[in-house]
Amino acid sequence: MSNEYIVEMKNITKTFPGVKALDNVSFHLKSGQVMALLGENGAGKSTLMKILSGVYTRDEGYLKIFGEEIKGNLTPKSAQELGVSIIHQELNMCAHLTVAENIFLGKEIHSKGLLKDKEMVKRSRAVLERLKIDINPKAIVGSLGVGQQQMVEIAKALESNAKVLIMDEPTSALTTKEIEDLFRIIREVKSRGCGIVYISHRLEELQHIVDYVTIMRDGKYIAEGEFKQLPMPKIISHMVGREITEQFPRVKTQRGKKIFSVKNLNAGRMVRNVSLEAYEGEILGIAGLMGAGRTETTRAIFGVDHKDSGEIIVQDEVVDISCPMDAIKHGIVLAPEDRKKDGLCTKLSVRENIALANLDELCNKSGVVNRKREKEIVEKAISNLKIKLPTSEVNAASLSGGNQQKVVVAKWLARNSKVVIFDEPTRGIDVAAKVEIYNIMNTLKQSGIAVIFVSSEMPEVLGVSDRIVVMCDGKVTGSLITEETNQEEILQLATKFENKID
Repeated sequence: MSNEYIVEMKNITKTFPGVKALDNVSFHLKSGQVMALLGENGAGKSTLMKILSGVYTRDEGYLKIFGEEIKGNLTPKSAQELGVSIIHQELNMCAHLTVAENIFLGKEIHSKGLLKDKEMVKRSRAVLERLKIDINPKAIVGSLGVGQQQMVEIAKALESNAKVLIMDEPTSALTTKEIEDLFRIIREVKSRGCGIVYISHRLEELQHIVDYVTIMRDGKYIAEGEFKQLPMPKIISHMVGREITEQFPRVKTQRGKKIFSVKNLNAGRMVRNVSLEAYEGEILGIAGLMGAGRTETTRAIFGVDHKDSGEIIVQDEVVDISCPMDAIKHGIVLAPEDRKKDGLCTKLSVRENIALANLDELCNKSGVVNRKREKEIVEKAISNLKIKLPTSEVNAASLSGGNQQKVVVAKWLARNSKVVIFDEPTRGIDVAAKVEIYNIMNTLKQSGIAVIFVSSEMPEVLGVSDRIVVMCDGKVTGSLITEETNQEEILQLATKFENKID
């Protein structure tokens, strides 16, 4: 590895209206190095990398790429010409085009005004084979899974001769196998001398690929060092400004009566004969690998997807749920996996999001909203969940992932719900925000609400849940007491297809 920096950023400052996103931040990267850029949501990581990749312009600061000082402002095109490519958390692909057309988008090979399709397919196939990626360059990108689309983005960057590759939360929606493939490709790209900036909240991943760490907090540079020399508790305390003594806070409560149950639920191909029950004052974890049918089960319970058969019982009464409004009326609410797409109206304010789910209680018979009552509900929800915002009138889209998740929960808590379902509530949020979500679940548990918690992270399920239901291939394969089980037993139930409970 060369001792020369291929990227040098010093005293970078960036201000948005009302917010100082970056305050004199410094950052360095070497060739053939995987640098983890860490920090809580809102720490400024993505903003800093968007300046490096030309998406944003800096207000102040010094920037040098491959020894050349950049005195003006970069654009995405000029940054790419210098060898800088960014793969955003929200993949930026043209779903209706082929893999080859995406790889050469904006730099098409042509002659006399005609596209040289065969040449682009040939070169796309070459870069995919070089990375040992088994994808047909003629395939339509929209037909590929998220993991494969991620690989195409990397291939696109390398075809552009990228020497600096920025990856923002690359594993947030990948399966275990896809993550392994991604790590293999990162090692391959690193071996060719490419410098990689890796942004992730999944701290357990770092040990597999990372050489060096830079930590930010509240828009400021905090610390940096070799990953092997920084123990994880130290990294976390740098990120959040304090020590987190308990990664998975747990509260003891007396389990109450059975408040909710599902019997022999069937919905499509991925929910097959599912039965489970939840009690007042407990957290029921639903574990399993991706594709096990966990999300589909929550959607069928909540009435998003049509159920073919089975019973849903709330407080000993069989209830008919054919749409989400039915579920809400019976006290069942869902914080969905994709909070931006399914849980929030991102173009509306926080106030409007919270009020929207409670209009039946806020409106009089003429449909007029009681503004005084609305203000009380919104202010109480923001205060109870410690949602960080300058005012309730800011758009939900402008919030960090952790605060967006809190808004999703807040709108339901105003209804005195009986059963609260969380589907992957900590995906893509930082370690401190995760602890706050766990504390919210614990508060609900203490108030006698039944909490159902879906997660792909087994340490998280074990750390937070009181009981665990394991699913595989659309069926329940086991029910476990958390204190009496371990990760290996859960994994066995999540993968042993022959042990399904009918």
